[in-house]
Amino acid sequence: VQLVESGGGLVQAGGSLRLSCAASGSIFSIYAMGWYRQAPGKQRELVAGITVGSGRTDYADSVKGRFTISRDNAKNTMYLQMNSLKPEDTAVYYCFNRDNAGYGYWGQGTQVTVSS
Repeated sequence: VQLVESGGGLVQAGGSLRLSCAASGSIFSIYAMGWYRQAPGKQRELVAGITVGSGRTDYADSVKGRFTISRDNAKNTMYLQMNSLKPEDTAVYYCFNRDNAGYGYWGQGTQVTVSS
């Protein structure tokens, strides 16, 4: 599975961005998908996740009500709509997929910078 993210950039506090993650390869085996982020000097953390079969979504408390994860099956693409962005949302955002065998796949990351 290959993952390519896009959509990061610089935005002012209160603004919005939409990240995309295009998947290719053995995507039929994907069980769960999600977005992680890593700020300088901090551990990588799960921001939002979605289970492919049920469509169940989960969010970190820090982004609930502001971020929305979704997927377009026809385009093999996952999205993260980020609204009401805050400076503390600044990080490199990574797309993640896990297949039925438990293997994980990462995208290359995309920088999101929120200015105050």
